[in-house]
Amino acid sequence: MTNQPILSARVWLVTGASSGLGRAISEAAALRGDVVVATARRPEALEDLVSAYPDRVEAARLDVTDAAAVAAVLSDVQARYGRIDVLVNNAGRGQVGAAEETTERELRDLFELHVFAPARLVRAVLPGMRARRAGAIVQLSSFGGQVAYPGFSAYCATKFALEGYSEALAAEVGPLGIRVLIVEPGAFRTSFSGPSLVESAVLPDYDGTVGPIRHMIKGIDGVQPGDPAKAAEAILIALAADTTPLRLPLGDDAVDGIRTHLNAVAAEVDAWEGISRATGHPA
Repeated sequence: MTNQPILSARVWLVTGASSGLGRAISEAAALRGDVVVATARRPEALEDLVSAYPDRVEAARLDVTDAAAVAAVLSDVQARYGRIDVLVNNAGRGQVGAAEETTERELRDLFELHVFAPARLVRAVLPGMRARRAGAIVQLSSFGGQVAYPGFSAYCATKFALEGYSEALAAEVGPLGIRVLIVEPGAFRTSFSGPSLVESAVLPDYDGTVGPIRHMIKGIDGVQPGDPAKAAEAILIALAADTTPLRLPLGDDAVDGIRTHLNAVAAEVDAWEGISRATGHPA
């Protein structure tokens, strides 16, 4: 779009922007007057968005699991725009299968996509953000980053890991003027339950626990209650707040699920507090 640094608008880099939340966030940022580098493995899917905002949105091809490609894209963006103000680590996909059903390759691939790739991008943008003492990092987690269900052992493991990484990151970079926002959506109308969903091979012994989850997650494709455009607006509101929250659950299911889980954890800690505290050396 330009070979000169943009000084009046924030510069966003959004991964997984071809559809769903990534696309909605890209469009919301462009509507606010910011500049968006929307990345995807299939950037041609973004042609209509680029056409709608030719001075604000550009599409770039990026597989976030390719370290060399990440380095090349970020170097190009930094050279042309002078900075990246907001990084949105959104690229991801769904995975359903019992822990035993999930292969080593499936598990490693999911961790590469949901943990190692976002960490790689974070490391790449932090030097510039540190130098400016400003910036924001948005980590697209899930309410499955706090609550785990049968059939989502691999998926939730990656999101739990991303949340732990991001919480520590926030404490490290907050004093440097850099905000970290962990977004925890529930069921939104994206490709998560459809084309992006990976299913591990079925073992009949798990039909009673994982079977209903498989049926549910595929059955809600196209009718999920969450609106990606409203999610994007909520994210922009959180980033603009005087105090950006560390975590932002999105959707009734996310808020209710996380509250129920936190209450259950607190109740269990209370029930076993005596045993837990009786494990120290004698005074």
